[in-house]
Amino acid sequence: MTSSRSHAMAWLAAAVTVAVVIAAFVMISNPFGSAPAAAGPAGAASRTAAPRPAPTTTVNPKKAPTPPSLGSYFGAWVQPSIDTSEGRIAAVDSLQQQIGRRLDIVHTYVRWQAPFPTSSDLTFLDRGDMLLVSWAGIDTRAIVAGTYDSWIRARALAIKATHKPIFLEWRWEMDRPNLTPEIHSPALYIAAWDHIRAIFTREHVQNVTWVWCPTARGFAAGYAQSYYPGNNEVDWVCADAYPSQLMYSSFADTVQPFLNWASHLRKPVMIGEFGVPNSYASRQRAQWLRAARHTVQADPQIKALLYFDSNPSGQGPQAGYSLQGDVPALRALRAMADDSYFNPRRLRVPR
Repeated sequence: MTSSRSHAMAWLAAAVTVAVVIAAFVMISNPFGSAPAAAGPAGAASRTAAPRPAPTTTVNPKKAPTPPSLGSYFGAWVQPSIDTSEGRIAAVDSLQQQIGRRLDIVHTYVRWQAPFPTSSDLTFLDRGDMLLVSWAGIDTRAIVAGTYDSWIRARALAIKATHKPIFLEWRWEMDRPNLTPEIHSPALYIAAWDHIRAIFTREHVQNVTWVWCPTARGFAAGYAQSYYPGNNEVDWVCADAYPSQLMYSSFADTVQPFLNWASHLRKPVMIGEFGVPNSYASRQRAQWLRAARHTVQADPQIKALLYFDSNPSGQGPQAGYSLQGDVPALRALRAMADDSYFNPRRLRVPR
């Protein structure tokens, strides 16, 4: 009897130990405690059952961009035929005529020490457009060492002097492997981000909303989140989302790893760049855009969506994302832009 009881107690202890180990493993692999996403229709991952947190920011709503209470802002980067201020204005105006409305957000790219604002930037701001300024970086070690403090201060004062609401993302897509020689490590990226923000704070720049924007692919690989500066240093979380060019992949499948991560933050979400490849057939491109529209509408945390209407040089004709000349795809984009959900400010093309 004593021997049988000893064996039973030993078995029970072993079972408890196994259960604890299994529970610990589950918590490590899924630290937020939610169930893993199941495959949904058309191969897209389904949303978790838990409600998403209401987006909040810490910016001054009278000076800096804030999320719309309902719906999502709609914007774009539009590649100009000639890269001048006049060319950039003409490119944006052309797309606006094609979609039948003004953009909420005009995306622009600024090199580390390039002039800002340009005359095209001021034109967009004077019209009442918001700018998303993607500011290219420089070596993070030099930033942290204070080498560029005077230049960062000059940039901060130039942005402040516009007195207009501006989204600012410093060194977007920092998780790309080809940027490692400049970024060095997640810790140095975060230190450089904090250093730049501290200078803007000392100069009392209140018209900037800080957008942190790695690649959606980096979240799928599990490393993009290591570059996150923290909730106190970021106003909007963002990802640039491009599907595979070799085989059809939906917008939902492309952004889902990022959205799963962002769902645990009380931050509005921006898709800073997205595009459907020229390598897809025209009808596929239109279908892809229609499905993207529904994915965004199903996720109230997404508060801004910006198309990348461009064919980057040196990547071949099939590697671009421009919709120019693709009538079915342009119609799908116009249908999205016409939807009141994507036009919370009720913008129209000026006569």
